[in-house]
Amino acid sequence: MKQNKWYFDNEPIQTSEGAYVEWQNHKFFQLVFNGKTFHGEIQEEKSEERRLLIKINHRVFSVRRKHELDDLITALGLDKIKTKKIKEFKSPMPGRVIAIQVKPGQEVNAGDALLSLEAMKMENTLKSEGQGIVKQVFINEGAVVEKGAILIEFE
Repeated sequence: MKQNKWYFDNEPIQTSEGAYVEWQNHKFFQLVFNGKTFHGEIQEEKSEERRLLIKINHRVFSVRRKHELDDLITALGLDKIKTKKIKEFKSPMPGRVIAIQVKPGQEVNAGDALLSLEAMKMENTLKSEGQGIVKQVFINEGAVVEKGAILIEFE
């Protein structure tokens, strides 16, 4: 008999004999295990991803059923998040550089703060759109830059 694999908060679990679910309606249920009853509620259902977000006795859990394609997708490397390699960072607007958060040799990832730029009396934290290693910083704190000016070069 084929056995389903389940993941509870991203950890594989072994299903137990004697555990069962009693549904009260489409959202609320009771989980009975070893004679104990636990009250549950489906908070979010993502059937295309075979994923549920459930709440049992005031704790929230993510539950997912493994599919045969999961192993194939992993073997092909299709489950890896694609990252964009960046070559240079240009100023998206004219302004004055307030602070520089990176230095040559530093590795940055998408979302990491690169520098703070004051434009129209507002401070903007400019973040990386990809990953790379800082090769050279072309500006200093206090410098005034134009839109499109190359501020940082990456390896």
